[in-house]
Amino acid sequence: MAEQTFFTLMGSPLGKILLAGNEQGLTQVSFREGKNPLIPKPDWQRDEDVWATAVAQLTAYFAGELQTFDFPLAPKGTPFQQKVWAYLQTIPYGRTTTYGTIAQELGNPKSTRAVGAANGRNPIAVIIPCHRVIGSDGKLTGYAGGLQIKAALLGLERNGRLGTNQKLSLFQLDADSRR
Repeated sequence: MAEQTFFTLMGSPLGKILLAGNEQGLTQVSFREGKNPLIPKPDWQRDEDVWATAVAQLTAYFAGELQTFDFPLAPKGTPFQQKVWAYLQTIPYGRTTTYGTIAQELGNPKSTRAVGAANGRNPIAVIIPCHRVIGSDGKLTGYAGGLQIKAALLGLERNGRLGTNQKLSLFQLDADSRR
């Protein structure tokens, strides 16, 4: 018997977000306006209570009142993807890093493209903070929710408020972000 998937939709300053998961934890967070928004499958069960803590914490994050999340995550992916996603969760709030730095930190400097691909397949937006990964030139690179959402999330973390008008220089690496 397949495990039951529970989902809910929440409003955010950046649009609707779908949260889905199972008894092990949250498996997916998807902006509804993104490139490939997650669509609930017919056998998924809508349940506002299951993800109430996640919704409350995301709401606090968007209000600039929360920097870390503490509820179970259960993303599905390859061992390499899991390794990259675990690393993403170590990037401090308000900091950025690059795909190349992550590849080096994971012990394979030549795996920059593979790190980028794993980052792009991150199923849990915001909470597994793939938005904190930028190009080696300091510019914003792809984000499933779109570059405007990525810029807004980085603006929130840098300035305490959502915004998409920050100059890219705000996102350049500093010594602290090179873990």
